[in-house]
Amino acid sequence: LYGELTLKEGEAEVAGFNLRSLDWRKVPYLRRTLGVVFQDFQLFPQWTVDENLRFVLDATGTEDRAEQDRIISEVCSDVQLTDQINRPVHQLSGGEQQRAVIGRAVLNKPQIILADEPTGHLDPETAESILQLMRKLAVEYQTAILMATHNAQVIERFPGRVYRVANGRVEEVD
Repeated sequence: LYGELTLKEGEAEVAGFNLRSLDWRKVPYLRRTLGVVFQDFQLFPQWTVDENLRFVLDATGTEDRAEQDRIISEVCSDVQLTDQINRPVHQLSGGEQQRAVIGRAVLNKPQIILADEPTGHLDPETAESILQLMRKLAVEYQTAILMATHNAQVIERFPGRVYRVANGRVEEVD
């Protein structure tokens, strides 16, 4: 969905990009419309939260330092990381790292957030706070969230359309 693999059959469109005919040179433009919450965080562990977020802003064309500072401050407040903004990621708890990942995902106010097991490595209390945070940000940023999970409790706590992937097919579940 974010252009990592080529669509080999069928049709799919994400944020206005046809994945069937997507040229590899257009993948960065697709990704600028998405926020991705990776299961294994994909943060630079030696960098601070600020440096991890600033890297994304640099890569997506927000070059003005004052504008970057404003966005990072706003997002860190939204994900409750204001006090950890200058700490290296490897010094953060799992829940704090997950909030940093969610912060990175919403930096550019994406149309869609793709979340791969966003609560997979977290204790139940922290997982619940992450789900509440994602719900809040989805409303505030007018962002759709597509979440992959094996956890039925997550599905119950985060209601919406549910699809099951099985036997090479995607089917909506009632």
